[in-house]
Amino acid sequence: MANKFSFLGAIHTNMIEIMYDKYVENPESVNEEWRNFFTGFDFAKEVYSEEDEVPETFKKEFQVINLIDAYRKSGHLFTHTNPVRERRQYTPTLDIENFGLDQSDLDTVFQAGTQIGIGPSSLRDIVGHLKVVYCQSIGVEYMYIRKPDQVEWIKNRLHKNSNTPNFKLDEKKQILRKLNQAVAFENFLHKKFVGQKRFSLEGSESLIPALDILIEKGAELGVEEFVMGMAHRGRLNVLANIFNKTYRDIFSEFEGKEYEDNLFSGDVKYHLGFTSEQVCNNSKKVKMSLSPNPSHLEAVDPVVQGIARAKIDQQYKGDNSKVVPILIHGDAALAGQGVVYEVIQMAQLDGYKTGGTIHIVVNNQVGFTTNYLDARSSTYCTDIGKVTLSPVFHVNGDDVEAVVHAMQIATEYRQKFNKDVFIDLLCYRKYGHNEGDEPRFTQPKLYKAISKHPNPREIYNQKLISEGVVGANIVKEMEHEFKQLLQDRFDESKEIEKAEITPFMKAEWQGFRKSKDTDFVQSQDTAVELEALKEVASKLYNVPEKDALFKKTQRLLNDQKKMVEESNRLDWGMAELLAYGTLLHEGHPVRISGQDVERGTFSHRHAVLKVEESERKIIPLNAVNPTVKFEAYNSLLSEYGVLGFDYGFAMASPNSLTIWEAQFGDFSNGAQIMIDQFISAAEDKWKTYNGLVMLLPHGYEGQGAEHSSARMERYLQMCALHNMQIVNCTTPANFFHVLRRQLKREFRKPLVVFTPKSLLRHPLCVSTLEDLSTGRFQELFDDEVVKPSEVKKVVFCSGKLYYELFQEREKLGRKDIALIRLEQLYPLPEQKINDVLNKYDNKQLIWAQEEPRNMGAWTHILNRLRHIPFELVSRRASAATASGSPKFAATRQRLIIEEVFK
Repeated sequence: MANKFSFLGAIHTNMIEIMYDKYVENPESVNEEWRNFFTGFDFAKEVYSEEDEVPETFKKEFQVINLIDAYRKSGHLFTHTNPVRERRQYTPTLDIENFGLDQSDLDTVFQAGTQIGIGPSSLRDIVGHLKVVYCQSIGVEYMYIRKPDQVEWIKNRLHKNSNTPNFKLDEKKQILRKLNQAVAFENFLHKKFVGQKRFSLEGSESLIPALDILIEKGAELGVEEFVMGMAHRGRLNVLANIFNKTYRDIFSEFEGKEYEDNLFSGDVKYHLGFTSEQVCNNSKKVKMSLSPNPSHLEAVDPVVQGIARAKIDQQYKGDNSKVVPILIHGDAALAGQGVVYEVIQMAQLDGYKTGGTIHIVVNNQVGFTTNYLDARSSTYCTDIGKVTLSPVFHVNGDDVEAVVHAMQIATEYRQKFNKDVFIDLLCYRKYGHNEGDEPRFTQPKLYKAISKHPNPREIYNQKLISEGVVGANIVKEMEHEFKQLLQDRFDESKEIEKAEITPFMKAEWQGFRKSKDTDFVQSQDTAVELEALKEVASKLYNVPEKDALFKKTQRLLNDQKKMVEESNRLDWGMAELLAYGTLLHEGHPVRISGQDVERGTFSHRHAVLKVEESERKIIPLNAVNPTVKFEAYNSLLSEYGVLGFDYGFAMASPNSLTIWEAQFGDFSNGAQIMIDQFISAAEDKWKTYNGLVMLLPHGYEGQGAEHSSARMERYLQMCALHNMQIVNCTTPANFFHVLRRQLKREFRKPLVVFTPKSLLRHPLCVSTLEDLSTGRFQELFDDEVVKPSEVKKVVFCSGKLYYELFQEREKLGRKDIALIRLEQLYPLPEQKINDVLNKYDNKQLIWAQEEPRNMGAWTHILNRLRHIPFELVSRRASAATASGSPKFAATRQRLIIEEVFK
């Protein structure tokens, strides 16, 4: 049957097949037009072509189907979704004349009505139904989705009740109650804190009832936790009326009081995080976390994803129906910030997926002063959602019931299909970018309309009055009662003497403390018993399916076995794997993510092996302890988004070792916002802790300006108040110990490791099992070869340069130069440095580095150890980090070595 009418298209052929089956079963079950259709064609003919004569009636039947299809695909362009502006005009329109129909067809009954769930209907009724479903306060984009079951589900959900809200009386009153809270809260702040920035929600207040129903509906569908990220616009309102942060505490923050902890800098009130628990209408408890964030719009997006993934993996055994990430965007930021694309590309990747994010756009149609037409080339700010074929609901923010209705559908979709979904909440911003800004300078016409426009509460109140649902005074009574509550809490806030920051994710961080200065005098013991090391090591190279591996991989495993059982000379990669394995053995999960981390950029790690014929993954570390997992994920080609994700993951899992590795350390500056705003500053701003490890390959080997330097100087410049740790290890054992140290203390700090490249296989860069089974991380290595009495020059250095200097000293037979390796650059081991200086009393002191004079650790050393008369030996100051010529780079490196021994 299908091949006979293929020229009509799949949807038409499908309809004919359905009607033909009915006709064959019982000719009277179809109307006369269809009976004539089937008797009028020669069904013995195998294929009909466009030249065959098709009855006019049936041509129009298919033209109506084309019309229906057009409404589904393009109806969103002709909606009433903009509360303060006329919509742009799009062509072609959905006028019936554009589909080969005319006014005379309006009362003709078409079977096509069955396609939209209303049965055989007149064209007039079909068009009326389509306008209600697709062109009122909700516009839906979904026909590009390539999964037929998802498309059908959305179709059916939209045509159910004609995509029209149908709320019960108590539901309408709850919507009004939340809308009243949103409006009254902003009014109260506006009067009590005149001139203060609060980035109000006015014009977008329907966000509050929308979030309320999202949480209620989510709880009904099995969600136990929501993790939310949002910028400053409306944040205080969301904290107060969704997260139930006390009004008293919010008012107190407006007073700008000192913090209880005077070492804590704090942040503006609309950047702070919050965690709460609330009981929903169905008596289920849900936990809600609003991540702290900087002013850098959308920077919080990957952090939220990482937090959500950590909870899914470690608290809910991989069940992503229990945790829902919510991201609230601004329209300009969603369209303009590249990190959004990075995050959306993570949505279906094994290492980063969270079961679907609910994206809500507070679309006030302006970015600070920039008109939306200047803010994007795409039709919608949400067009980024089409990358992952996510449905988009465009909703008029003034029609609060439509907003709530769309949110219900979005929540159901997320839970059913575990995919992203977008709500584009079209609204407006009552004031300028902040309450002191004058928007009429740049949008005079728009703000003239806004000044006369009633707020969503007034609009909804009038609607309910006209429906006879509420009395004329109910809003006044609600507002009076709520404002009295606010006034009482405002009075209480005056009694608070010092501000306090509510801990973010307090439960996850139970048992951890803030660090003290004394914690950094000496590292903790991180040794592992020799037998435990050998047991873990055997799991790495005794792989059951070894014979199915690539020949070179088999050789690697044999080499590992020889390191442990014969030579006792462990290279960098083996020590690293043993660090992970021993932590797993002790019950700590380990996750490493980044570009090419499974094998390692320099083919040194091989944490994930591949069966040669099938490419099935084998992870030897997962044989160590069946109760915890080692996970390594090659990331998408992103730094900003992936580092943010792993930072969020570490934030929610302090008992795990979470690592992000750059392909080369040089590329980490693609994630500079995460480093500046979160990793280095979060503890000081938000009192949040994090144990993330960053591995940054660094070293001058003649590979050019983008493959030599991780910009050590930038990280060191950001160091203060023991906010993070910076190390540049020179032995596999020290790397082993510093990784284990991350989880062996009662506090957590980010750790930045400048990892080697050439040292990965350097014959001198080896350690023994005994180096791992004794001791701890060494912040400084003294020179154990020379005699202090013979030393004339003491050279401090860091990283691989040590081995080049050591080999040169051996070559020259010099006994008068001591080489001191500074392994931890921050916090500096000042006592140990002083001990070394006292040992080699009054000798010439040199700081040697392979980086240019204006880079590397020199300015850091100069600043923090200014009382020590170091002379510098380095490359000359440079604008680029390194030379692109291997020959020239080698010459410069040689000059450094010669200068040291001059």
